[in-house]
Amino acid sequence: MISRVAQEKMWFTVFRAAAWLVLSFLLAFLLILCLKGARVISWEFLTQPPREGMTQGGIFPAILGTLCLSLGAVLVAFPLGVMTAIYLTFYAPRNPLTQAIRVSISNLAGTPSIVFGLFGLALFVKTLGFGVSILSGALTLGLLILPIIIKASEEALKAVPKEFLEASYALGATKLQTICRVVLPAASGGILTGVILSLARAAGETAPILFTAASFYATRLPRSPLDETLALPFHIFALMTEGTNPEAHTRIAFGATLVLLALVLSLNLVAIIQRYRLQRGKKW
Repeated sequence: MISRVAQEKMWFTVFRAAAWLVLSFLLAFLLILCLKGARVISWEFLTQPPREGMTQGGIFPAILGTLCLSLGAVLVAFPLGVMTAIYLTFYAPRNPLTQAIRVSISNLAGTPSIVFGLFGLALFVKTLGFGVSILSGALTLGLLILPIIIKASEEALKAVPKEFLEASYALGATKLQTICRVVLPAASGGILTGVILSLARAAGETAPILFTAASFYATRLPRSPLDETLALPFHIFALMTEGTNPEAHTRIAFGATLVLLALVLSLNLVAIIQRYRLQRGKKW
């Protein structure tokens, strides 16, 4: 029989090995990406449009397009998600219809992104006539990340101590005043956590924008929300699958991947800083 102390040491060793294994995979991923991607990073690469069939020049239109699509998706999904979470938490009755809504939201969170792309193509591109454009892509990505924001916001609202609500009601505040002035400030950290997760997913999606927003090749910047655009995820996909110069395109793809990772981390960092400031009771 193995003693209890020996069992504990054995499991501790297993857990530590698993943690180091995951960390080693992460470090290897970052090391390979940085070594291969940093070779092509330059001021020209970050500020110029592609040239010569995407074998020369830079990726600035793709960077701008990714920012427009990601931030546009958050602007679409954030108010809808928070308002839906408020309704489900404070106003929705406990009945089969409400339960069906919750199940539907959970199912949408697990729906493959390609399905959202086809839906966006049918609704925004064709039916509403927005065409392949930044607007269509942002709306499609907004629907994609909407379930994430709803679930995160709902959990954050439920985590607010009931004593806060009772104290507000005792002072004569209405339910709406309590939600706006007590609950939302207290839940802002959890809500912004959902925004961070959704922003990262929106920035890295390829399938939804494949049908609704992305252009295979462009040398100029979009002039309006109804223009199509380059985007880093689709640009990387196009370089690796449709390129006619594998050596040059692979090199540029690694550079674009490194830029995409840095862009997502930067957007997340801004949201994390804002969450911290809100939790400390500060404003920008």
